Amino acid sequence: MISSKGILKMVVLSMLVALGVVISPILRFEGMCPMAHFINIVCAVLLGPWYALLCATVIGIIRMALMGIPPLALTGAVFGAFLSGVFYKASKGKLIFAVLGEVIGTGIIGALVSVPVMKFLMGKEGISWFFYVPTFICGTLIGGSIAFVFLKKLAGGGMLQRFQDMLGSAIYQYKSSHVENSCTIAALGVILFLVIKVLTVVTFPGNPNVKILPPVWSYIAYIVLALFILAAVIYFFVKKKKVDAV
Repeated sequence: MISSKGILKMVVLSMLVALGVVISPILRFEGMCPMAHFINIVCAVLLGPWYALLCATVIGIIRMALMGIPPLALTGAVFGAFLSGVFYKASKGKLIFAVLGEVIGTGIIGALVSVPVMKFLMGKEGISWFFYVPTFICGTLIGGSIAFVFLKKLAGGGMLQRFQDMLGSAIYQYKSSHVENSCTIAALGVILFLVIKVLTVVTFPGNPNVKILPPVWSYIAYIVLALFILAAVIYFFVKKKKVDAV
C-alpha cells in the first residue's frame, strides 16, 4: 500500500509534469527550452534524481506527441534532470550544484547525444557534434538561474525544507551566505542578459522580418549583465568585510 507521502509525491510529480508542458513554449525555439530546465531543477530538489528523470521523460513524451517537438524534448531534458538531483544530493543540498548538474547534463551531455539522434532519426544533415551546445547551455542558464532564485527564496523562508519534509525527501540545513547572495544577484543579471539576447533574434509571429527587440538591445544586454555582475562583486566584498570584522 502506498504511503501518504508516496501519494503526495505522485500528486506533486503530476503537477510538475502538467506545469512543465504548459510553460515549455515560453522563450522556446529548436534547441532551447529554458522553462523545461526550470522544472527539472525544481523537481530534482523537491523529489530527487529519479523522480526528476521520470518527470522530464513524461514531459518530453507529451511534448513530442501533442506539440510536434522533435526528440530534443527528451535528449535536452533527461540527462540534466537526473544529474541535477545527483549533484544536489552529493553536495548536501547546495542549490548552485543542482543548477550545475542541469547545465552539464543538458548543456553538454544532452547536446552531444542530440546530434546522432537528430541525424539518424530525423534525417538532419550538416550538423557538427557541438551544434546544439550553445543553445542548450543558453537555455539551461536561463532556466537554471530562474530556478536558483526561486528555490533560494523558498529555502530562505524555510518553505523548501517544509515541502521536502512533507514529501519525505532528504532535508538539508540551509544557511544563506554572502557568496550565495552574490551568485543570486549575478544570476538575475544572467537571466536578463539571455532573455534580452533571445528577444533580439526572435521575430513576431506572422512577421519574420521584424524582431521583438531591435538590434541595439543586443549591446544593451551586455551593459545590463556587466552592471549586475558589478553589483554582485560589490555586495560580496562589502559583506565579506563585515563578516571578517565580526
